Amino acid sequence: MSLSPRLEFRQQQSLVMTPQLQQAIKLLQMSNVELADYVSTEVERNPLLDFQPAQHGTGTGPARSAGGAQGADDDPMSRVAEQITLWEHLHEQIRFMRLGPDARDAALIIADELEEDGYLRAQPEDISRRHRLSMAQIAEGLRAVQSCEPTGVGARTLQECLALQLRERDRLDPAMQALLANLHLSAKGRTQELERVCRVDAEDIADMLVELRELDPKPGLKFGTAQIQVAVPDIFVSIGNAGIQVELNTETLPRVLVDNAYVAELGEGDGASKAFISECRSSANWLVRSLEQRARTILKVASEIALQQERFFSDGVGALRPLTQRTVAERVNLHESTISRVAAGKFLACDQGTFELRYFFSSAIQSVIGGEGYSSTAVQDRIRVMVDAEEPRATLSDDALVTMLKAEGIDIARRTVAKYRGVLGIPSSVQRRRKKLSLSKV
Repeated sequence: MSLSPRLEFRQQQSLVMTPQLQQAIKLLQMSNVELADYVSTEVERNPLLDFQPAQHGTGTGPARSAGGAQGADDDPMSRVAEQITLWEHLHEQIRFMRLGPDARDAALIIADELEEDGYLRAQPEDISRRHRLSMAQIAEGLRAVQSCEPTGVGARTLQECLALQLRERDRLDPAMQALLANLHLSAKGRTQELERVCRVDAEDIADMLVELRELDPKPGLKFGTAQIQVAVPDIFVSIGNAGIQVELNTETLPRVLVDNAYVAELGEGDGASKAFISECRSSANWLVRSLEQRARTILKVASEIALQQERFFSDGVGALRPLTQRTVAERVNLHESTISRVAAGKFLACDQGTFELRYFFSSAIQSVIGGEGYSSTAVQDRIRVMVDAEEPRATLSDDALVTMLKAEGIDIARRTVAKYRGVLGIPSSVQRRRKKLSLSKV
């Protein structure tokens, strides 16, 4: 075999994405709120862009504008955002405690380590290492935090959170301590075992469980948080006399134009200035065209989804049809990846509520009599309704659910029912029966 240098000609094809194409794809994936932030950044770089910021609200839509002319003081989300946060509330209490400087610093640090629900999930050893505190300082700081209101903050487990609240009520007796140590038995409805480990009778167990239900398992959630994420609809769907109507939420869309008067004013400079202005103008024109194309694409895809799922908007979840991204792509003559980008992070508002576009895509469950199948999302909703309506002493097994669904024409396997039940967070029939019977005795 000869090992010598030589020249070869080779032909191959490759896809090269221009910066403009990359920008268009990026814009398509953004929600309206993300788009407004992106455009505001571009305006800072390009002096030729005339920009009117979007209104960062939930939007009312053209058909709802009369109901949306409220002042900022009437916006309930504004009131929530103005609430004091858990961390501010704790800091205010700790500053007025009679603590030494080291203990106060440790308490403030631990308060900052708490999560939104009020729990301390960070390990004390990690806090000690990161903030150069001794374990004694951490222990003293934690005691200070756990003495704050609301009672239960600073707990490391659910049992500790409930114990702090019971201690404040002077109800943390040995029987209640045993109950807290065996909460897993309560969740499974094994009340007879609880009676034995707590050394009390059934009536006392029932009273103790009532006391536990009156406690707050997540005391931190009653406070405002530093950031509140609101699902802002990108699309409105309504049904009127003319049929189904799909509109973009223009209130959250930035309005961008190219300032041609400014272009003419600056175009009289030297060669370097003209090159800069030409580049800015090209970039501005491309951004405007990309935004227009994005709006048309989203509206086209959303309109097809609304057309395919028309009965959902009048009859609810049970009327959802099985629908895939490939089906929509073929109907609107776009690539399947484009449908995926449009559906990502976009929300649709209608009379049924606000839903992510991905919600309307689901696999099919076959029909017993053939023909069009059932949406897996609709089947899950039907299972939830059946379980909610069951009697405490006659909870439905997975086999019973299969029988009832097949009687309604849905051809479904038992393992699929079990999988959907797990997705919905529904316990087994045995666990549900124990829980419902224990609740009925209270």
